[in-house]
Amino acid sequence: MPGTLRGITIPWPALPDAAGLLDYLMRDDVLCWVRRDGGLVGFGEAARFTTTGPGRFREAAAWWRTVSAQAQVRNLVQGPGTGAMAFGSFAFSRTSGHQSRLIVPSVLVGLDGDRGWLTYLSCDPDAELDAAAAEAALGGWLEAASPGRTRDSTDRLVSGQVSEQDYRAAVAAGVKRIERGELSKLVLARDVVAELSSPIATAQVLRELAVRYQDCWTYGVDGLIGSTPEMLIKVEDNVARARVLAGTLDRDNTRKLEGESDAGYAQRVLAGSEKQRHEHQIAIDSLTRKLEPYTSAMTSHSEPFVLQLPNVWHLASDVSAELAAGPGPAPSSLELAEAVHPTAAVCGSPTEVAGALIRELEGMDRGPYAGPVGWTDAAGNGEWGIALRGAVVESPTRARLYAGCGIVEGSTPEAELAETWAKFRPMLEALDLHR
Repeated sequence: MPGTLRGITIPWPALPDAAGLLDYLMRDDVLCWVRRDGGLVGFGEAARFTTTGPGRFREAAAWWRTVSAQAQVRNLVQGPGTGAMAFGSFAFSRTSGHQSRLIVPSVLVGLDGDRGWLTYLSCDPDAELDAAAAEAALGGWLEAASPGRTRDSTDRLVSGQVSEQDYRAAVAAGVKRIERGELSKLVLARDVVAELSSPIATAQVLRELAVRYQDCWTYGVDGLIGSTPEMLIKVEDNVARARVLAGTLDRDNTRKLEGESDAGYAQRVLAGSEKQRHEHQIAIDSLTRKLEPYTSAMTSHSEPFVLQLPNVWHLASDVSAELAAGPGPAPSSLELAEAVHPTAAVCGSPTEVAGALIRELEGMDRGPYAGPVGWTDAAGNGEWGIALRGAVVESPTRARLYAGCGIVEGSTPEAELAETWAKFRPMLEALDLHR
């Protein structure tokens, strides 16, 4: 356990008007959770907790409850994301050897609408913790911007733990198990590895993702980077929200009818597909069933909407729920993340059966891919997305990219393989790599 966390949060009007937080994404070791111009950007490390195994969520939540309860933070702003807070990422599987983690940044810049703030945190009992010290600490981190990089002819993309042939075989095997009635949906993933001639410019990658995918949540936590379109759970003022995606259509190689718009094509082929709507409904039912015990009322779209992203269209539904009042405190965002993970959108249904089959067929440890990534604060507010459309930086010049697809009855190996390439595209473009 670290020493007592101390700190200060002050209003921060010095944010750039146009770029929002993007100008702060300038160091490769940055921590971030950014959507459009708002979000959180952190520097340094005041405290860290790591854990593995089935108890990873509970252990992390217990550590954070203790640290945040003892914290002495002068909060002159108030509201979600202010005061003591931590970024985190968690392994997808309880059997994974990958370390799940919470990281308390030393310096944090936040932006929510027209409200900006600066937080300075330390476990050093002798640290000066006033507004001047906070500004000086931020200035120190901003002095050394990380260099960008340009593509080199020797940069390459190589097969990962799961080859294309292996993936086709896994999909075919999964479809057979679905046809036998063992489960209704299975999500299978694969990986590819980017090997570059010079160090990965993580900050540059994050900026590229944040600009191109403004409707997604761009995340950077300790080498896990990406831009997810899916919100696992958000908690603010005792209201929980989620964005569920299932059903995907590649925006390349479209087959539009004469005179048909992009939006009309997506609506016809995606929203009009019985297979895609079936897969989407499984994901919605999975989330709401797991969330229901914690809520007093819940609402969701009666019909999914088509979410337009630069690389794909998705069927999407937004869910909101009022957390039930009880004798004790309402569940925190981290506790709810444990309750709803994994959803059918990234695992399958029933989730226990699907999880076991993933371990049998997939042939790799997903690590943090498809696990929760985001942040929590001392009041239990937080946002936890699903770590999709991302990569793990394994060394200065090597990153592992992941992508997965929902398999249902009628799925074909070739179509699912093509969908993984569509989902790799955001990270490949941000790394300036080509197939």
